[in-house]
Amino acid sequence: MLYLVATPIGNLGDITLRALEVLKEVDFVASEDTRRTGRLLKHFGISKPQIPFHEHNEERAGARIIGLLQEGKSVALVTSAGTPGISDPGFTLVRRAIQEGLEVTMVPGPVALIPALVLSGLPVHSFTFRGFPPRKSGPRRRFLAVDQDSPHTLIFYESPYRVAALLEDALAVYGDRPAALAHELTKIHETVDRGTLSELLEQVKGARLKGEYILVVAGKSDR
Repeated sequence: MLYLVATPIGNLGDITLRALEVLKEVDFVASEDTRRTGRLLKHFGISKPQIPFHEHNEERAGARIIGLLQEGKSVALVTSAGTPGISDPGFTLVRRAIQEGLEVTMVPGPVALIPALVLSGLPVHSFTFRGFPPRKSGPRRRFLAVDQDSPHTLIFYESPYRVAALLEDALAVYGDRPAALAHELTKIHETVDRGTLSELLEQVKGARLKGEYILVVAGKSDR
């Protein structure tokens, strides 16, 4: 059985009882970041052999994991934080396991986009998750423009090095819409800044930012 196990995005207390049970019972843990997962396992007194599984070795490591599953072994797939497959490695392994007729199940839990959406104060009944935008401005603006006329709340992940650039391009493409910028969710220094895109841009300009950010932008209004 392949288990997709969601792990905390910050606060270790957010791990589920079922996640701990599965991590204790499986034969192997496939990890995006073995050091980070090692710390998580150690914290909960779990010792398991790890298989590195990340964007640079998905094909090779995936083949090994499939082989173990075919031998009857159980494998838990975890990312560095959050839910496997959501802007993290996992999709290719899931598809391959399904194609091979292997059993796959999900141990649900934390995922950063949902608390960011709910805490934004923007409409939550309909939203579009777009993940990480392209790194360069031209492709990024074209990426943003796909949803220019969408009425749905938009959610983006971004690194601290490109938050200001993303806000600049979002302002150019969408106009000065209501938005929220979430950071360090579930951690001691959790912040959710709310305002317009231009107001958020002024806040981050020149600031030394760390950690991943989540930008939530209001959809196009007919008003």
